[in-house]
Amino acid sequence: MASSTMLSAGLASPAALRENTKKLGAAAGRRVGEFFLNGKCSGRVKMAVAVNVSRFEDVTLAPPDPILGVSEAFKADTSDVKLNLGVGAYRTEELQPYVLNVVKKAEKLMLERGENKEYLPIEGLAAFNKVTAELLFGADNPVIQLGRVATVQSLSGTGSLRLAAAFIQRYFPEAKVLLSSPTWGNHKNIFNDARVPWSEYRYYDPRTVGLDFEGMLEDIKAAQDGSFVLLHGCAHNPTGIDPTPEQWEKIADVIEEKNHIPFFDVAYQGFASGSLDVDASSVRTFVARGLELFVAQSYSKNLGLYAERIGAINVVCSFPDDATRVKSQLKRLARPMYSNPPVHGARIVANVVGDPTLFGEWKQEMELMAGRTKNVRQRLFENLSEKDESGKDWSFILKQIGMFSYTGLNKAQSENMTNKWHVYMTKDGRISLAGLSLSKCEYLADAIIDSFYNVS
Repeated sequence: MASSTMLSAGLASPAALRENTKKLGAAAGRRVGEFFLNGKCSGRVKMAVAVNVSRFEDVTLAPPDPILGVSEAFKADTSDVKLNLGVGAYRTEELQPYVLNVVKKAEKLMLERGENKEYLPIEGLAAFNKVTAELLFGADNPVIQLGRVATVQSLSGTGSLRLAAAFIQRYFPEAKVLLSSPTWGNHKNIFNDARVPWSEYRYYDPRTVGLDFEGMLEDIKAAQDGSFVLLHGCAHNPTGIDPTPEQWEKIADVIEEKNHIPFFDVAYQGFASGSLDVDASSVRTFVARGLELFVAQSYSKNLGLYAERIGAINVVCSFPDDATRVKSQLKRLARPMYSNPPVHGARIVANVVGDPTLFGEWKQEMELMAGRTKNVRQRLFENLSEKDESGKDWSFILKQIGMFSYTGLNKAQSENMTNKWHVYMTKDGRISLAGLSLSKCEYLADAIIDSFYNVS
């Protein structure tokens, strides 16, 4: 708590003032001394000195974000060979940020139309909400045709997850969320801040650098009935390991049997495989069974709208009346949280998806981005296989999908990648292949082999 001590100078001389400030501490003494040394006071004066203790002195310094902090460290490195494979953002072959051509065209249309910057409704831009739900579920899906989906535009994937977490906390206060082990680093933060308890289900098998499918099913089956199960719709982050279509059906069997509520995080639709429909197939599998579920969407990756913070939360309900009520409560939660979402990114998405010509061009650009990432993945596998004289099987890299690859490196090995090779990555061994070029694959392979075999 702040405290204040007053020094009354009344008829005191400058020397007496300096002496009396000793009991207030060195800092106060210096300030009074400087007051006189600067010639701002002479003779007898009357003044008061206040010494305050900050109310924020007990606020601790937060640690750097484990993902975004990687970029800060990368920027501080002066090495010519440094690589930033930490943050999930697409780069060109020249390792430069990429603004999609179709985004530029959509923005040009917006300027030509002279669209204003007025507030959006709490639920967001109606045109955006329509096309984003249709893109996810399919325009001819019965849940769309019958009005059974509550869609609210939110602040990209993170904001959509956070809004849904607040909804869960309010209307399912006894429920727990199951998260894959491992999962995206921000998932736990989101549910912690929303005061929603969570536990983990097995997902990654370090022995095979693949999916622990049996462990996953066992843990979901063992969870309390009616739990929320957070699933990565495609391109699992951080592992890049996805269930097969047959495995998705078995996962749906267990979730349906346990009366769990599926909660999909879809951050890479179209970016993972290059096909919007293929990347949405897991969600559509569950919807086809008539299950109620949540889906958070983001357009950061597939349209490169990282800074626009554009996404949506979708809740599939059994009946249209349910969807209307759910949407009303999502809006009620959003109002004190951020009031209403930004318009610029929403208009870009609405223009691109809503225009057949632009939509076709977008699909072509997504195929190019996904294709370049696949080529980098293939080249890295080839370089690793050629350089590794032990004969180790690196094919797990080819079995992973999307922006990331889980290398199997531990924390110490990952630190060696950074400290010795200037390769910046998260400490769990994840690398972003979207931030890698074909010309850098050989260098990265050398770094991985050195770290894997020479660091325990």
